[in-house]
This record gives sequence, C-alpha cells and structure tokens, in this order.
Amino acid sequence: MIKVKRALVSVSDKTGLVSLCRGLSELGIEILSTGGTAGLLRQSGLAVTEVADYTGFPEILGGRVKTLHPKIHGGILGRREVDEEEMAAHAILPIDLVVVNLYPFAEVVANPECDLVTAVENIDIGGPAMIRAAAKNHAAVGVVVDPADYDRILEVLRQGELPQALRLELAAKAFAHTAHYDAVIASYLEKTLGHADLPKVLNLRMEKAHDLRYGENPHQRAALYRVDKPSAATLGAARQLQGGSLSYNNLADADAALECVRSLGEDPACVIVKHGNPCGVAQAETLLEAYELAYATDPVSAFGGIIAFNRPLDATTAQAIVERQFVEVILAPEVAEEAKAALARKPKVRVLVCGALKQSHSELEFKCISGGILVQDKDLAQANEFKPVTQRQPTPEELKDLVFAWRVVKYVKSNAIVYARGRRTIGIGAGQMSRIWSARIGLQKAQEAGLSLAGLVMASDAFFPFRDSVDFAASAGVTAIVQPGGSIRDEEVIAAADEAGIAMVFTGVRHFRH
Repeated sequence: MIKVKRALVSVSDKTGLVSLCRGLSELGIEILSTGGTAGLLRQSGLAVTEVADYTGFPEILGGRVKTLHPKIHGGILGRREVDEEEMAAHAILPIDLVVVNLYPFAEVVANPECDLVTAVENIDIGGPAMIRAAAKNHAAVGVVVDPADYDRILEVLRQGELPQALRLELAAKAFAHTAHYDAVIASYLEKTLGHADLPKVLNLRMEKAHDLRYGENPHQRAALYRVDKPSAATLGAARQLQGGSLSYNNLADADAALECVRSLGEDPACVIVKHGNPCGVAQAETLLEAYELAYATDPVSAFGGIIAFNRPLDATTAQAIVERQFVEVILAPEVAEEAKAALARKPKVRVLVCGALKQSHSELEFKCISGGILVQDKDLAQANEFKPVTQRQPTPEELKDLVFAWRVVKYVKSNAIVYARGRRTIGIGAGQMSRIWSARIGLQKAQEAGLSLAGLVMASDAFFPFRDSVDFAASAGVTAIVQPGGSIRDEEVIAAADEAGIAMVFTGVRHFRH
C-alpha cells in the first residue's frame, strides 16, 4: 500500500479532470501540473504548482521540453527506502500518482488534410516517458491514463491508500496504452512512404468488450475484442436491444450475414445465415417479401439462423418472423418502435441495431494458424464486367439474376454454387470438396423446398475444372451461368454451355471463401 501525497497531472483529454483534481485536493494531495492543464485547474479554483516552478527550468522549444527533467523523472522513478537519500540530496520530491494521457495523434491524422509536419508535432514525447516511468515503478507509484478510471481511483484514495494489486493493474493498462500509441505512429509513418505492401510489422490493438459464455464449443474459452473506435455498421459498434448474451457462433454468423446483406445494394434485402453460410437470400419490393422469399429457399436450415436486413425492420416483417420461426439473432440498421413491441413477445431473440450500411472500406482480415497469422486484404473486389463467352448472350432479366447470384456466392463457403431466379436464391451448395457435389446439393435443396427449377441462373465462386457441373446444370434447366473463368478447360466448359443453349459470362474475379 502507498499513501499518495503528491500527484503529477498533465492531460490532453480533459474529460473529468476538474472533478478528479478537486477530489485529490480535498484529500490534501499536492498537484503538480503543466501548461493548459494547470490553467484549467486554476480557473476552477484549485491550487496547482507549475512544473516549471518546481523544477526551476522553463518550458522550452515551443513546449517540446517541459517534463523531461530529473526532478520529475527522479520523483517518479525513485525507489522508496532505496533512493530517498539521493533524492533528498538533489531536492527531488517523490511523486506518488501520475495522471497523464497523450496528444491525440490518431484523431489528428484521421483528418484527410493532415500533413506530415502537423502529424509529427502531435507525437507526444514527455507523456509516454512519464507513463512508462510510473508504470515501471508501480511498486511505489500509481499511473492513470484513462479518464474512465478517475472515479474508481478517488473512491480507493478516500479509503486510504492505493493497493499493490490496483497499481499493477494500472501499470499493465499504461504499457498497453503507450504500446498502442507507438503502433499508431509507426503505422502512419509507414503509410506515408507510399508502399503498396502489407505492413512490415503488424500492430494490432483490440480491447476486450466482454467475455463470451464459451467459444465454438463449451470447452473453449472466448471473448469479444473490439477496435478502439469501431465504425458504424459493424458488429463491434452494434447495439443490442433485447435477448440473451451473444455467443461466439452467434457473432461469427451475424458477421457473415451483415457482410452479405451490405453487398446487395439499396433495394430491400434479407439474408439468412446458418453455420457461416447463407441459406436464403432475396431482394424484393418490400422487406417482408424479401424475408418470405429468403426463408422459402431452405426453411429447414433457416431454423435457429441469423437474419439480417439492409433496411430498418418494420413491424409487419418482425411479426412474420416471430410467428413463423425460431431465430437466434435479428440484425438491421434500425428497428421501428412497433417492431420492437412485436419482437418483445420473444424476449430470448437477440436483436442488434448496426446503423446505416455503408460500403466497407479497404481493410485487413486475419486468420490464425499454428505459429502465426495469415493476413490479407478484405475481399472487396467487384466484377466490373460480365463478359459473355457463349454463342447466346444473357437476356436483361438473366443478367440481373446473374449479378445477384454473383454477389451472394461470394459469401458462400467454397466450393460454392448458387442457383437464383427473380433476385432470390433457389438453392445453395456450400463447402464441398468437389464443385459438382456443391451443384448437386444446391439443386437437391431447391427440390426439397418445393421450388420451381425453371429458368434458373447459376453462379460459381471459382472456375469449373471440368464440364460436368455445366452438364448437370443443363439437365436441371439452368439457362445462364456466371463464373470467373481461367481454367485450362475453359473452351471445353464453354462448348458444353453452347451445346445446351446456356448463356455464360466470365467475371475475371474469383471469390474463394474458406
């Protein structure tokens, strides 16, 4: 335990600062401070000792040097009962509490108009040095970098002293804080080089949002970690309106549903996901019609699935869902008040609001392997051209369905086949070791659902290695096919389509999803 007699306070983010320092003053704790922080505290009627007055050395170099002084760092780093004689010889007073947060570098460089000179001037030097010093000497010093901790610190100090366990916890948080700060700076400077490569050093910063009940299976631990400031229309920023806690599998499936529905454009759309794969997708004139069509693709798989919409959820659609099926999660940009009332009848259904579905920006995605992490750009590629390669070209209606099916197949696990008609899925075959089996399973599901097979289009996430899938599609009544192309047997595959009178288009883009 340590008794706090003196605190050094120097912050950029002044949230809650006056309240904290008023509480420290009431406890008889002397406050050292710098620049704008000291000015704010004085304006609030609090007694403050300027660092420059204490050290006897003014701020210099336009404020670049103000706390880098032996009387400051000696007071923070000095070991109690070890260095006290030496500290006294140099008139160094012990500093027991350091309250510091850093120049807002990330916020400054987020401005598109920020140049390198401005960015560099917002790199904090003295702040990280004080934080690291206090965290190193946590045996004698408490360090606070997060305004969210102010109330807790005051409450503990009012009880007497800072316990060792709390100082250790604060030290760990402080080192994480400076590590992230340095990582953001390094990433920014690397980007200014203009290299197209992925980062040479991968700096990740995620904060635990909360523990999950378990992972994919009950014997696996799991938690949700979020980026510092998750953007709108991500699961990290979604608000939960009702329902039980979200599981690991709920979140994984909800992410797949969100990304798929985001890609479908502005017309009302519904995506139903089960075990990482879309099992029903549709676009229509209304959200209710889109849901009805998506559900009809595979009612068996839709049981216990995740349902995502690209429009605010209305009461009619919400009522149809709760009356028809068991659903784990419903995800929408917004939920109407009348829809909330309908959903409240099923209090266990998890309802998430994610905000407006803007298009994803370029970002990285990660996959763990033993001994490392695979990193790649997120698959944001769009087919800019649907190039006809057969004698017959697709009709305008077929082309609409081909575009729809191509957008959906991107989110189906490879090998992936999607049958569609009228901007709705008719059958989906996912994750098979051979493409022909995906083609067969997708068709079988359509037959079991009692859906008409007339006038179907087919999408394949990668090229056909043989003509067998095309021959099978022809026997099922498929009239048009979209695929990337690029096989050594493309001519054979095209010939099979010509023999059957099928229109085939190439995109030149592959969408493997493993």
